[in-house]
Amino acid sequence: MQPGTHFAFGTHKDYGFVASFTTSMPAHLAHWFLEREQFEPVPGQPRLYRLVEPEHDGPRRTRQAVHDLRRQGYTVHADIALDPAASAGPLRPVRPNGLQERRSRLAQAAAGRTTQRAAPPTTSPSATRPIPPRPTYTPTAHLPAAGGGRSR
Repeated sequence: MQPGTHFAFGTHKDYGFVASFTTSMPAHLAHWFLEREQFEPVPGQPRLYRLVEPEHDGPRRTRQAVHDLRRQGYTVHADIALDPAASAGPLRPVRPNGLQERRSRLAQAAAGRTTQRAAPPTTSPSATRPIPPRPTYTPTAHLPAAGGGRSR
């Protein structure tokens, strides 16, 4: 496998379609992703997952899992029969989602100086919005007289 690989997919003689994750992937995150792709942990086999109900379109579902994880930006190794890039029709090329680059640009922008407020405001907020004078009359509110209770 190539260095930096996060997931590996293949077939197993006892478990059918399987997936595993490498040490470059945190276990809790790999567990979360593989369960969403309908894989369950194999008892007694750490880091090994098998496809739930492989008889229901197992090869297609496994190829879809490989495709989904690659679209999320993970490096996935798959057997040739389970690799959507090597089998079936042509798919769109997998592009990295650019999340790391975007975060880096945002962090650099946040650390830099802004040009929107070059100088502090010269006027106080009260000078820009005048306060209306108090009324000279006393407002009164006429409420209807309360009756002797509820009407039936």
